[in-house]
Amino acid sequence: MPIRIDDARMMASVVPSGVLPAEWNDLALRFGEVHAAVGRENLTGRYGFMELEPQAAEQARVSEFATAARARYDDVVVLGIGGSALGAIAMRSALSRSGDSPRLHVVDNIDPVTISDLLNRLVLNRTLWCVMSKSGTTVETLCQYAVVRERLIAAQLTPAAHLVFVTDPIAGSLRAIAVRDGIPVFDLPANVGGRFSVLTPIGMLPAALAGYDTAALLGGAQRMLTRCSSPSLSENPAGIFAALLWRAQQRAGQATHVLMPYSDRLRDIAPWFVQLWGESLGKVDADGFPAGPTPVGARGATDQHSLLQLLMEGPADKVVAFVKLAAHGSDLTVPADGDLPDVAGFMRGRTLGQLLDAEADATASALARAGRPSLSVTLDACDANTLGELFMMLMLATVYAGALYRVNPLDQPGVELGKKLAKEALQAR
Repeated sequence: MPIRIDDARMMASVVPSGVLPAEWNDLALRFGEVHAAVGRENLTGRYGFMELEPQAAEQARVSEFATAARARYDDVVVLGIGGSALGAIAMRSALSRSGDSPRLHVVDNIDPVTISDLLNRLVLNRTLWCVMSKSGTTVETLCQYAVVRERLIAAQLTPAAHLVFVTDPIAGSLRAIAVRDGIPVFDLPANVGGRFSVLTPIGMLPAALAGYDTAALLGGAQRMLTRCSSPSLSENPAGIFAALLWRAQQRAGQATHVLMPYSDRLRDIAPWFVQLWGESLGKVDADGFPAGPTPVGARGATDQHSLLQLLMEGPADKVVAFVKLAAHGSDLTVPADGDLPDVAGFMRGRTLGQLLDAEADATASALARAGRPSLSVTLDACDANTLGELFMMLMLATVYAGALYRVNPLDQPGVELGKKLAKEALQAR
């Protein structure tokens, strides 16, 4: 069964700030216009993350490389930051490593202690380093690469046997280094930005090396893409997600959007979403005014003990999107006659999965009683198929939301300014 969205707790019949029937009709009409506009722009090649079929040849190269390389390495390390790393982290948490495939590590920062510890722990001649940068000019990633390359040379290892790059198909310093040194290199399509790149070689190369089912990931994404070809809001899950969260901010002042997976395997979808939603939508709009929501990641049931009090009784400026599993895949039963204090006696003979599901439902119900809106995204299973669907749904929702907020969801001028100022600060020292 496909991903399902339950939006009942976003409606005025459940919460005072919710959507009235007449508003839903207006939203549906507006979404039809947004869907048509995005479709027209997509025909120009603007949204490269949707172009799964044109990227099939490069994906085949990735699979062929990974199949040949897998047995030569015990560890695979992604060197990247932001969109070049967060997708791999989300997949590593969600999916099981296949057989004796290499262990997957992701270095998504430049903290010297973290990098030193990893370098000292790994066996270098059994490690492959995946250097990920769309532009080939990302300073953090280039510095990570330089440190690793020096270690490889000091260990008398050939860099081309232990490095692989993913970067722009033509430009950038990584492309030049790959040509110079014979380092394997894969193309990140020029029309795909880092935070939309999880289904390109940026995400599929580490996934394939770790033995994840990349065909299933891409197949799930294609199914969601097909499903979201509908201009009908009620039939388009990405449209529902985007339109309801946009409306929550515009009409009810609910500008903080919390994504709260109730599964440890899905927990790292939250930081991936935070970058996607925040960096894409936090912009100056077409009229020159600051726009966009503030995304927040949370984890159920853990954050019931940290954020729930704020969500229940703090400022009514938040909406929660729960992500749940219909089946956990495996479960643990609390012993019926075990050493369980009476205060938790109701759990005798029940499972931890049942408790987690009940807490998710109870949290949503408690929020509704307090007049706080939420919606639920339910996945049948945590597997490659469904994860591909979820990635594509949230990326499509981001593009739809960009049209609703009237911002360009693909650029990041504020981030670029920060990079420029950081470089100037270092040069001044």
